[in-house]
Amino acid sequence: MDSVRSSRDAGRIKLPKAIKILVAGGFGAGKTTLVGAVSEIAPLSTEETLTNRGVGIDDLSGVESKRTTTVAMDFGRITIGDAYRLYLFGTPGQERFWFLWDELALGALGAVVIADTRRLADCFPSLDYFERRQTPFIVAVNCFDGARRYDLEEVRLGLTLHEDIPIVMCDARQRESGKEVLIALVEHAMRTRLGATVGGDPPSP
Repeated sequence: MDSVRSSRDAGRIKLPKAIKILVAGGFGAGKTTLVGAVSEIAPLSTEETLTNRGVGIDDLSGVESKRTTTVAMDFGRITIGDAYRLYLFGTPGQERFWFLWDELALGALGAVVIADTRRLADCFPSLDYFERRQTPFIVAVNCFDGARRYDLEEVRLGLTLHEDIPIVMCDARQRESGKEVLIALVEHAMRTRLGATVGGDPPSP
């Protein structure tokens, strides 16, 4: 996490001791997997088994093998040296659980939106939500086995993202890959907040 510290020093904005990060994205995109891969503690998960009650409500196209779903949140923690702790909150992906997002988003430094290229449109609700709240975010393209690979600029075009929003490739199953995603988010969030401070009031958390 040296790059996080150097980014903080260069921007002359001090990171808070406790850093809240959201992990969002569509149904089955890999949110729970990423939180579990990077967390230094056994992650808290509110996954429940998919049942027949979800038929006609939960769209499983492209993720037919999925057997569980998050119904409240995922929670994990990462310690950086002796000074900082990152608290990760994975949001539920289905529309019927979106009412939980406002509570989870309070006080967040920023968000990672995980994109599944098999269901790219599932990202739009997350992107719209964080744009409305002026919450800094990045997009992490989760590379699923057997899924078609796209150039990052193709993904940017498909999501109509501004060029200032970082997009990175990741494997949500791999701890080091997840760490790189979080580093990219923290650096982007600090740059965004520095720019807001110079140009006016910072965005509300």
